[in-house]
Amino acid sequence: MAIGGDITEIKWSHPTLGSGKWYPKAGEDSTFDMGGFRSADDTSMIDGGGNMIDQINRVRPSLEVTIANNLNYTKNQREYQNAIDLAKNAVLGEYIITHISGSVFKLTGKPVGDIQFNANAGTFTVKLSGNSMTQTQ
Repeated sequence: MAIGGDITEIKWSHPTLGSGKWYPKAGEDSTFDMGGFRSADDTSMIDGGGNMIDQINRVRPSLEVTIANNLNYTKNQREYQNAIDLAKNAVLGEYIITHISGSVFKLTGKPVGDIQFNANAGTFTVKLSGNSMTQTQ
């Protein structure tokens, strides 16, 4: 039986920025991409003799998730600002992602792409991407 559901927390640690936790918003989609090798999906990748041309590329792992954000943050509750600080730092951090099923994933990477705060919903979406992601439990 497949078990889906929420990511319950993301613990992050960084060599120069310290550590913290993010709590994803319940009931929101989260997308894992374990990375690795992919064959291009292009129907024109064929030679004149009808033989497939297999273009294989490597993609980095990623997780996209919606994080609950406390706008009245204290020194220890700066979810949005922490994501921005981690994104602009060239050094990769470690992210421990816990799923409601008990599964745990470890990602070495950083926030990438746009990080925009939704003041009405009290959330921001973050995409974590990097060198490796493994399921540890």
